[in-house]
Amino acid sequence: MNTQNRTNLPLSLVVAFMGLACVFPFYWMLRSSFMGNLEIYSYPPVFFPKVFKFENYPNALTLFPFGKYLVNTLTITLPSVFGILLTSTMAAYALARIDFPFKKTIFALVLASMLMPGTVTIIPIFKGWVALGFPSGYVPLIVPAFLGGGAFNIFLSRQFFMGIPKDLDEAAHIDGAGHATILFRVLLPLIKPVLISIGLFAFILYWNDVLGPLIYINRNDQNTIAQGLANFRAGFGTDYKAIMAASVMSVAPAVALYFFGQKYFIEGIVLSGLKS
Repeated sequence: MNTQNRTNLPLSLVVAFMGLACVFPFYWMLRSSFMGNLEIYSYPPVFFPKVFKFENYPNALTLFPFGKYLVNTLTITLPSVFGILLTSTMAAYALARIDFPFKKTIFALVLASMLMPGTVTIIPIFKGWVALGFPSGYVPLIVPAFLGGGAFNIFLSRQFFMGIPKDLDEAAHIDGAGHATILFRVLLPLIKPVLISIGLFAFILYWNDVLGPLIYINRNDQNTIAQGLANFRAGFGTDYKAIMAASVMSVAPAVALYFFGQKYFIEGIVLSGLKS
Protein backbone atom coordinates (compact mmCIF):
# COMPACT_ATOMS: atom_id res chain seq x y z
CA MET A 1 0.00 0.00 0.00
CA ASN A 2 1.54 3.32 -1.05
CA THR A 3 1.80 6.42 1.16
CA GLN A 4 -1.15 8.21 -0.45
CA ASN A 5 -3.49 5.26 0.10
CA ARG A 6 -2.39 4.99 3.76
CA THR A 7 -3.06 8.72 4.18
CA ASN A 8 -6.52 8.48 2.62
CA LEU A 9 -7.57 5.39 4.60
CA PRO A 10 -8.44 7.19 7.89
CA LEU A 11 -10.37 9.85 5.99
CA SER A 12 -12.23 7.19 4.02
CA LEU A 13 -13.15 5.39 7.23
CA VAL A 14 -14.45 8.60 8.79
CA VAL A 15 -16.53 9.39 5.70
CA ALA A 16 -17.89 5.84 5.60
CA PHE A 17 -18.84 6.01 9.28
CA MET A 18 -20.58 9.36 8.81
CA GLY A 19 -22.43 7.98 5.79
CA LEU A 20 -23.63 4.97 7.76
CA ALA A 21 -24.70 7.24 10.62
CA CYS A 22 -26.84 9.24 8.18
CA VAL A 23 -28.36 6.18 6.50
CA PHE A 24 -29.02 4.17 9.67
CA PRO A 25 -32.18 6.07 10.77
CA PHE A 26 -33.72 5.47 7.34
CA TYR A 27 -32.86 1.78 7.55
CA TRP A 28 -34.33 1.58 11.05
CA MET A 29 -37.55 3.21 9.86
CA LEU A 30 -37.79 0.88 6.84
CA ARG A 31 -37.09 -2.25 8.89
CA SER A 32 -39.65 -1.22 11.53
CA SER A 33 -42.31 -0.71 8.86
CA PHE A 34 -42.24 -4.47 8.15
CA MET A 35 -42.41 -5.57 11.81
CA GLY A 36 -45.11 -6.01 14.39
CA ASN A 37 -45.21 -3.79 17.47
CA LEU A 38 -43.90 -6.55 19.76
CA GLU A 39 -40.88 -7.09 17.52
CA ILE A 40 -40.24 -3.33 17.37
CA TYR A 41 -40.30 -3.15 21.18
CA SER A 42 -38.11 -6.23 21.64
CA TYR A 43 -34.86 -5.95 23.60
CA PRO A 44 -32.15 -6.46 22.57
CA PRO A 45 -33.22 -4.80 19.33
CA VAL A 46 -33.82 -6.91 16.23
CA PHE A 47 -32.00 -5.55 13.20
CA PHE A 48 -33.88 -7.58 10.61
CA PRO A 49 -37.56 -8.65 10.55
CA LYS A 50 -38.13 -12.32 11.22
CA VAL A 51 -41.30 -12.20 9.10
CA PHE A 52 -42.02 -9.34 6.72
CA LYS A 53 -45.45 -7.88 7.48
CA PHE A 54 -46.34 -6.26 4.16
CA GLU A 55 -49.88 -5.70 5.41
CA ASN A 56 -48.60 -2.80 7.53
CA TYR A 57 -48.72 -0.54 4.47
CA PRO A 58 -52.35 -1.08 3.42
CA ASN A 59 -53.34 -0.94 7.09
CA ALA A 60 -51.55 2.40 7.46
CA LEU A 61 -53.35 3.76 4.41
CA THR A 62 -56.68 3.18 6.14
CA LEU A 63 -55.59 5.66 8.82
CA PHE A 64 -53.29 7.90 6.75
CA PRO A 65 -54.92 9.23 3.52
CA PHE A 66 -51.64 9.47 1.65
CA GLY A 67 -53.22 10.31 -1.72
CA LYS A 68 -55.07 13.36 -0.43
CA TYR A 69 -52.04 14.58 1.52
CA LEU A 70 -49.84 14.07 -1.55
CA VAL A 71 -52.10 16.26 -3.70
CA ASN A 72 -52.20 18.96 -1.01
CA THR A 73 -48.42 18.90 -0.59
CA LEU A 74 -47.77 19.14 -4.34
CA THR A 75 -50.29 22.00 -4.56
CA ILE A 76 -47.98 23.98 -2.29
CA THR A 77 -44.59 22.56 -3.28
CA LEU A 78 -44.65 22.75 -7.08
CA PRO A 79 -45.71 26.44 -7.41
CA SER A 80 -43.31 27.35 -4.60
CA VAL A 81 -40.37 25.63 -6.29
CA PHE A 82 -41.20 27.42 -9.54
CA GLY A 83 -41.43 30.76 -7.73
CA ILE A 84 -38.11 30.24 -5.99
CA LEU A 85 -36.34 29.28 -9.22
CA LEU A 86 -37.84 32.23 -11.09
CA THR A 87 -37.29 35.03 -8.58
CA SER A 88 -33.95 33.86 -7.17
CA THR A 89 -32.39 33.70 -10.64
CA MET A 90 -33.84 37.10 -11.54
CA ALA A 91 -32.41 38.65 -8.38
CA ALA A 92 -29.08 36.89 -8.90
CA TYR A 93 -28.90 38.09 -12.50
CA ALA A 94 -29.42 41.67 -11.39
CA LEU A 95 -26.73 41.41 -8.72
CA ALA A 96 -24.24 39.69 -11.03
CA ARG A 97 -24.74 41.36 -14.43
CA ILE A 98 -26.38 44.76 -13.97
CA ASP A 99 -24.62 47.82 -12.53
CA PHE A 100 -26.78 49.99 -10.29
CA PRO A 101 -26.22 52.13 -7.19
CA PHE A 102 -25.56 50.38 -3.87
CA LYS A 103 -25.38 46.95 -5.51
CA LYS A 104 -22.68 45.67 -3.16
CA THR A 105 -24.55 47.00 -0.15
CA ILE A 106 -27.77 45.30 -1.24
CA PHE A 107 -25.95 42.02 -1.80
CA ALA A 108 -24.36 42.29 1.65
CA LEU A 109 -27.80 42.83 3.17
CA VAL A 110 -29.10 39.79 1.29
CA LEU A 111 -26.33 37.66 2.78
CA ALA A 112 -26.84 39.19 6.22
CA SER A 113 -30.49 38.16 6.12
CA MET A 114 -29.36 34.53 6.33
CA LEU A 115 -28.16 35.24 9.88
CA MET A 116 -31.67 36.11 11.04
CA PRO A 117 -33.52 33.17 12.63
CA GLY A 118 -36.76 32.44 10.82
CA THR A 119 -38.65 32.17 14.09
CA VAL A 120 -38.35 35.90 14.81
CA THR A 121 -40.34 36.73 11.67
CA ILE A 122 -43.22 34.29 12.21
CA ILE A 123 -45.50 36.65 14.15
CA PRO A 124 -44.92 39.78 11.98
CA ILE A 125 -45.50 37.79 8.80
CA PHE A 126 -48.64 36.18 10.21
CA LYS A 127 -50.02 39.57 11.24
CA GLY A 128 -49.27 40.86 7.75
CA TRP A 129 -51.24 38.04 6.12
CA VAL A 130 -54.11 38.60 8.53
CA ALA A 131 -54.15 42.28 7.57
CA LEU A 132 -54.25 41.29 3.89
CA GLY A 133 -57.19 38.98 4.51
CA PHE A 134 -55.36 35.65 4.26
CA PRO A 135 -55.17 34.30 7.82
CA SER A 136 -55.27 30.71 6.56
CA GLY A 137 -55.04 28.65 3.40
CA TYR A 138 -52.37 28.01 0.80
CA VAL A 139 -51.75 31.62 -0.29
CA PRO A 140 -49.44 32.54 2.65
CA LEU A 141 -47.42 29.38 1.98
CA ILE A 142 -47.00 29.86 -1.79
CA VAL A 143 -46.75 33.61 -2.44
CA PRO A 144 -43.53 34.21 -0.40
CA ALA A 145 -41.69 31.93 -2.83
CA PHE A 146 -42.31 34.55 -5.54
CA LEU A 147 -40.78 37.37 -3.46
CA GLY A 148 -37.08 36.81 -4.00
CA GLY A 149 -36.54 33.08 -3.63
CA GLY A 150 -34.37 33.22 -0.51
CA ALA A 151 -30.92 34.65 0.19
CA PHE A 152 -29.09 31.33 -0.07
CA ASN A 153 -30.61 30.56 -3.46
CA ILE A 154 -29.76 34.05 -4.71
CA PHE A 155 -26.18 33.54 -3.55
CA LEU A 156 -25.82 30.21 -5.35
CA SER A 157 -27.20 31.60 -8.61
CA ARG A 158 -25.11 34.75 -8.42
CA GLN A 159 -21.90 32.77 -7.88
CA PHE A 160 -22.66 30.77 -11.00
CA PHE A 161 -23.53 33.86 -13.06
CA MET A 162 -20.25 35.48 -12.00
CA GLY A 163 -18.35 32.63 -13.63
CA ILE A 164 -19.98 33.09 -17.05
CA PRO A 165 -18.12 35.51 -19.38
CA LYS A 166 -19.96 38.77 -19.95
CA ASP A 167 -19.05 38.51 -23.63
CA LEU A 168 -22.18 36.40 -24.06
CA ASP A 169 -24.33 39.21 -22.67
CA GLU A 170 -22.67 41.77 -24.89
CA ALA A 171 -23.07 39.64 -28.01
CA ALA A 172 -26.75 39.10 -27.26
CA HIS A 173 -27.21 42.80 -26.52
CA ILE A 174 -25.68 43.73 -29.87
CA ASP A 175 -28.25 41.45 -31.52
CA GLY A 176 -31.00 43.44 -29.81
CA ALA A 177 -31.66 41.20 -26.82
CA GLY A 178 -32.89 42.73 -23.58
CA HIS A 179 -32.22 41.58 -20.06
CA ALA A 180 -35.11 39.12 -20.06
CA THR A 181 -33.91 37.46 -23.27
CA ILE A 182 -30.33 37.31 -22.04
CA LEU A 183 -31.40 35.75 -18.75
CA PHE A 184 -33.91 33.19 -19.98
CA ARG A 185 -32.50 32.28 -23.39
CA VAL A 186 -28.73 32.74 -22.97
CA LEU A 187 -27.73 32.27 -19.34
CA LEU A 188 -30.29 29.94 -17.78
CA PRO A 189 -29.43 27.02 -20.10
CA LEU A 190 -25.83 27.36 -18.89
CA ILE A 191 -26.64 27.07 -15.18
CA LYS A 192 -28.73 23.90 -15.19
CA PRO A 193 -26.74 22.26 -12.33
CA VAL A 194 -27.38 25.12 -9.92
CA LEU A 195 -31.04 25.33 -10.94
CA ILE A 196 -31.48 21.65 -10.15
CA SER A 197 -29.66 22.14 -6.84
CA ILE A 198 -31.94 25.02 -5.86
CA GLY A 199 -34.99 23.07 -7.00
CA LEU A 200 -34.00 20.08 -4.84
CA PHE A 201 -33.34 22.31 -1.84
CA ALA A 202 -36.71 24.02 -2.27
CA PHE A 203 -38.63 20.81 -2.89
CA ILE A 204 -37.28 19.11 0.23
CA LEU A 205 -37.83 22.27 2.28
CA TYR A 206 -41.50 22.54 1.36
CA TRP A 207 -42.06 18.79 1.38
CA ASN A 208 -40.89 18.49 4.98
CA ASP A 209 -42.30 21.78 6.24
CA VAL A 210 -44.49 21.33 9.30
CA LEU A 211 -44.44 24.77 10.91
CA GLY A 212 -45.85 26.70 7.95
CA PRO A 213 -48.87 24.43 7.40
CA LEU A 214 -49.38 24.24 11.17
CA ILE A 215 -49.78 28.03 11.26
CA TYR A 216 -51.80 28.64 8.12
CA ILE A 217 -53.78 25.43 7.55
CA ASN A 218 -56.65 24.72 9.94
CA ARG A 219 -58.73 22.33 7.84
CA ASN A 220 -58.04 18.60 7.83
CA ASP A 221 -58.85 18.30 4.13
CA GLN A 222 -55.99 20.74 3.36
CA ASN A 223 -53.30 19.01 5.44
CA THR A 224 -49.92 18.31 3.87
CA ILE A 225 -48.02 15.04 4.22
CA ALA A 226 -45.77 16.36 6.99
CA GLN A 227 -48.69 17.88 8.87
CA GLY A 228 -50.82 14.78 8.41
CA LEU A 229 -47.97 12.60 9.64
CA ALA A 230 -47.60 14.77 12.75
CA ASN A 231 -51.34 14.46 13.43
CA PHE A 232 -51.17 10.74 12.65
CA ARG A 233 -48.48 10.26 15.25
CA ALA A 234 -50.45 12.28 17.79
CA GLY A 235 -53.58 10.22 17.19
CA PHE A 236 -51.94 6.78 16.95
CA GLY A 237 -48.81 7.21 19.03
CA THR A 238 -48.64 3.58 20.16
CA ASP A 239 -49.02 1.90 16.76
CA TYR A 240 -45.40 2.23 15.69
CA LYS A 241 -45.63 -0.20 12.81
CA ALA A 242 -48.29 1.99 11.16
CA ILE A 243 -46.33 5.15 11.95
CA MET A 244 -43.19 3.71 10.36
CA ALA A 245 -45.06 2.55 7.27
CA ALA A 246 -46.61 6.00 6.86
CA SER A 247 -43.19 7.61 7.40
CA VAL A 248 -41.62 5.46 4.66
CA MET A 249 -44.38 6.46 2.23
CA SER A 250 -43.89 10.10 3.20
CA VAL A 251 -40.14 10.19 2.69
CA ALA A 252 -39.96 7.98 -0.42
CA PRO A 253 -40.83 10.65 -3.05
CA ALA A 254 -38.24 13.10 -1.71
CA VAL A 255 -35.55 10.41 -1.55
CA ALA A 256 -36.36 9.26 -5.10
CA LEU A 257 -36.14 12.83 -6.37
CA TYR A 258 -32.80 13.34 -4.67
CA PHE A 259 -31.31 10.18 -6.21
CA PHE A 260 -32.59 11.30 -9.60
CA GLY A 261 -30.89 14.69 -9.35
CA GLN A 262 -27.96 14.04 -7.03
CA LYS A 263 -25.39 14.28 -9.84
CA TYR A 264 -26.52 17.79 -10.73
CA PHE A 265 -27.03 18.65 -7.06
CA ILE A 266 -23.40 17.90 -6.16
CA GLU A 267 -22.11 19.52 -9.35
CA GLY A 268 -24.09 22.68 -8.68
CA ILE A 269 -22.82 23.02 -5.10
CA VAL A 270 -19.20 22.34 -6.05
CA LEU A 271 -19.13 24.62 -9.07
CA SER A 272 -20.91 27.49 -7.33
CA GLY A 273 -18.27 27.35 -4.60
CA LEU A 274 -15.49 27.72 -7.17
CA LYS A 275 -16.87 30.88 -8.73
CA SER A 276 -15.54 34.24 -7.62
